[in-house]
Amino acid sequence: MAERKRPRRTRERILETGLELFNREGAPRVTTADIADEMGISPGNLYYHFGNKDEIVFELYAQHESGVLPLFADRRHRPLEVDDLWLWLHLLFEWMWKYRFLYRDLDQLTSQNDKLGARFGALFRKGAATVIQLCEGMAAAGALHASRQEIGALAQNAMLVAAYWPSYDRVRQNGLRAPHEGDAGRAAYQVIALFGPYLIGDARAYLDRLAADYL
Repeated sequence: MAERKRPRRTRERILETGLELFNREGAPRVTTADIADEMGISPGNLYYHFGNKDEIVFELYAQHESGVLPLFADRRHRPLEVDDLWLWLHLLFEWMWKYRFLYRDLDQLTSQNDKLGARFGALFRKGAATVIQLCEGMAAAGALHASRQEIGALAQNAMLVAAYWPSYDRVRQNGLRAPHEGDAGRAAYQVIALFGPYLIGDARAYLDRLAADYL
């Protein structure tokens, strides 16, 4: 006899519905009443699980963080190629697209919620440290030539572009006929292009091939 699938709990459904509405409309435009109405439950039922919208946003951020943090594992002491950077960025942008509302309204959400801002700040610092480790690995493999100061600047610029790419890309596509869809490959290329002046040999040739695909 097939095992019966466990019904989703109301708390899980609130998070799933909140994520869908936040991604579609933007978190500032969605209320807890909107989420309850979309689910067909009473506001009181929702408030039994979450006291306010900020709690829903933070729980969704925690889900996002749990998926991103494994990508920030220590990569020191290993020679790396540009492929490693490409895969890392691709996976990162896939997670960012899943929770894109966090980046669409990044400044507003973090300025209104100190706890969320602190967690995001720590996440960005871990991301920048990972980029530095990736650069050091590529330098050890002879794929990249840059000073420590240049690598530090690259790491900050990479996280800056990554963090604001979802918002920029959404605005960039306003007015286009095609519906907006996330493109992790294009986003990854926009970041990896920052490394172009520092890539050498086969690594530079690899970036040129990527450019032919995405430009």
